[in-house]
Amino acid sequence: MLILLAFIIVFHITSAALLFISTIDNAWWVGNNFSTDVWRMCATNTSTCMAITDQFREYQSIQAVQATMILSTIFCCVAFLVFILQLFRLKQGERFVLTSIIQLLSCLCVMIAASIYTDRHEELHKSNEYSIEVSEGQYGYSFVLAWIAFAFTLISGVMYLVLRKRK
Repeated sequence: MLILLAFIIVFHITSAALLFISTIDNAWWVGNNFSTDVWRMCATNTSTCMAITDQFREYQSIQAVQATMILSTIFCCVAFLVFILQLFRLKQGERFVLTSIIQLLSCLCVMIAASIYTDRHEELHKSNEYSIEVSEGQYGYSFVLAWIAFAFTLISGVMYLVLRKRK
């Protein structure tokens, strides 16, 4: 049981780390001379970065991605704290339902963020407000990490739902 508990804790911390990296790092959309994420666009040749603000045509979509990724990260951290509290407070044989619900909310938020970005990426990167041409690029590793975090949080949420507190 101790090994299972250690595995679940490591899995949850890995999920949170993936969410933090995918939310913060500047690699959702990359090209030969630029990288962009939901916060800013950086030109690698000149080492200059430009914040994505409300002057962009698709700023509402970017704000939705920003908000849901932040919520996902917060829910994942809260779920871990609730898990630790329930670990000591639940009676033997009870399930970690509250932890599971919060973790599945985190899963839902990261899925919404990645889905919005997937759907709106063409409009996002054809904006004239960028200082360089960013339409010729590809998905970066932060975008891929967001989808991997989706899978990890889903699996973690289901594991908490099935997990019972044992001796």
